[in-house]
Amino acid sequence: MQKVDFHVHVTPPEISDAAGKIAEQEPYFGLLAASPKNKFASACEVIAELDRAGFDRAVIFGFAFKDLGRCRAVNDYVIEAVREFPRRFCGFAVVPPNHPGAVTEIERCHDSGLCGVGELFPTGQDVRIDNVAETSQFAGCCIERNLPVLLHTNEPVGHYYLGKTDTTLRQLELFVEHHPHLKIVLAHWGGGLLFYELMKELREKFANVYYDTAASPFLYAKGIYKTAAALGMQRKILFGSDFPLIPLSRYTAEIDAAGITEEDTALLCGGNAAGLLKIVD
Repeated sequence: MQKVDFHVHVTPPEISDAAGKIAEQEPYFGLLAASPKNKFASACEVIAELDRAGFDRAVIFGFAFKDLGRCRAVNDYVIEAVREFPRRFCGFAVVPPNHPGAVTEIERCHDSGLCGVGELFPTGQDVRIDNVAETSQFAGCCIERNLPVLLHTNEPVGHYYLGKTDTTLRQLELFVEHHPHLKIVLAHWGGGLLFYELMKELREKFANVYYDTAASPFLYAKGIYKTAAALGMQRKILFGSDFPLIPLSRYTAEIDAAGITEEDTALLCGGNAAGLLKIVD
């Protein structure tokens, strides 16, 4: 079974070279780019990291800007990377979900070989994620084309960090409720929302919801992997590194020490992603 990293950022050189200028027009991008921990990675750098960590494939995407033109530019870079490395990359498209041209861009990217949408930033892109009027068109397009959507989330408690937003768990719940047939991946362990799947009503409502592990070493102790398994979530957790923010090896060391079964490790590190994206070895 292939090992898949479900959460990897790539940046075309024209974006990274102009980061300072772009930050003046894209406040959320500027906030993250200003962080001393921020890094940019090219497609070739991602390949090198996959090889170092012993991973077969990555789901890659560019930064989700408020400006549709910039989204098109990073989507073009992802499209070309997938074409160059079809056995190493699956590509997701980024769009401002409430933009009138979002559906056309999703359709263009899907027709060009991309297989999902995200990582989207509800607050950073000024999208009211709980407002069905702002999400129905893009979500409907993704449902029609069977494209999963990856959303940035963050926990409502704990320390502040650059990029931590005020999107609430209730808003995310309403987004899921409004689009029950949409396959949704909530990044960063869903901001802790996965723990509420112990509630029967939420488990039923979240039948098409998955969670990725991006930034986990910054947020949780390694025991979260065993806890997720104890909650019966083995088939809903996707390995995501958030590379280049954190190297893959930091995760694999934690997972090796987490005390979960080989079967659960296989699901986490590739089996669940393969099922969601229909990846064939």
